[in-house]
Amino acid sequence: MTEFIPPAKPLIGDEEREAVDRVLRSGMLAQGPEVKAFEEEFSSHFGLDRACVAVNSGTSGLHLGLLSAGVKAGDEVIVPSFTFAATCNSVALTGATPVFADISADDFCLDPAAVEAAITDKTVGIMPVHLYGHPAKMPELQAIADKHGLKIYEDAAQAHGASLNGTPVGAFGEFAMFSLYPTKNMTSGEGGMVSVASAETERLMRLYRNQGMQQQYHNEVVGFNTRMTDIHAAIGRVQLTKVGAWTATRQSNAAFLSANLEGVTPPPVADGAVHVYHQYTVRVPSDRDGFSKALREEYNVGSGMFYPVPNHQLKPFQVDVDLPETAKAAAECLSLPVHPSLSQDDLERIVTAVNALAKAGA
Repeated sequence: MTEFIPPAKPLIGDEEREAVDRVLRSGMLAQGPEVKAFEEEFSSHFGLDRACVAVNSGTSGLHLGLLSAGVKAGDEVIVPSFTFAATCNSVALTGATPVFADISADDFCLDPAAVEAAITDKTVGIMPVHLYGHPAKMPELQAIADKHGLKIYEDAAQAHGASLNGTPVGAFGEFAMFSLYPTKNMTSGEGGMVSVASAETERLMRLYRNQGMQQQYHNEVVGFNTRMTDIHAAIGRVQLTKVGAWTATRQSNAAFLSANLEGVTPPPVADGAVHVYHQYTVRVPSDRDGFSKALREEYNVGSGMFYPVPNHQLKPFQVDVDLPETAKAAAECLSLPVHPSLSQDDLERIVTAVNALAKAGA
């Protein structure tokens, strides 16, 4: 049988191994100079023009970002339901309530009209998710936020290097979280990076991640232990030197797929948007699950379903709300391999498999 094509594949090279060994030899393993350098280099590399704060996971980044922005029990934050659960979990962990709004069919991101309809007198913010690496409709969402006196909190977990009309994702909101999980466009092994718009948000982020301390044993707030280690930061610093080329390869792979796939709906890209293709997500209009199973069993091609259960239907939430585009996407979306490890033969195998299955099901 042909070799399996995985839906995602972390890329770790000798440079990352050497960086880890350098830190191990230094004896400085916890949060230290590597973390500081990573924060500064991350902001510069992605053109964010704002401070960044490193934490131990993307979820921690969202949680601490919300706390630092003042979100508290009794507040409401509007979120998409079509996303990973960390988005709404982070809101709930502050004691606030995630309010689920529908997505737009064209980009899988929050629908501005649905957001405006969901606003109440308890709403304090909007959390767009730049899903799959495509930027959300930020000008429209910012206009709604300005109109109602709300803040924007960006979930940019999947969108390293994405931009809209020249503005990088991560530079729009009060804060933005980038995930550094192994399958993301770049990784630190595990971790998160949070870009912050204000000095006060940055100060609180740094307090919350370190048990509420800036000075040892002088705790200013009740905090957490969500620091990034220097080991993880060293990996991330190396990955920063590679992510630009990897992104270009993802975009090239996506262009090939879009030009050659038949019988499925490829991901559109909005005018002015730079899509970084964390996932290459198509719509399979009928029997998506069977399609995915056949890809694996008949062609040894992996795929992913992100996300088959909308967040508002998850056991911790169970909210009765009508989100038709969310329901449609949850039933139809299938992510095909697009990662930089793919060879031309891999891409052609993916196209052959998808087109054959689509034709057979037509």
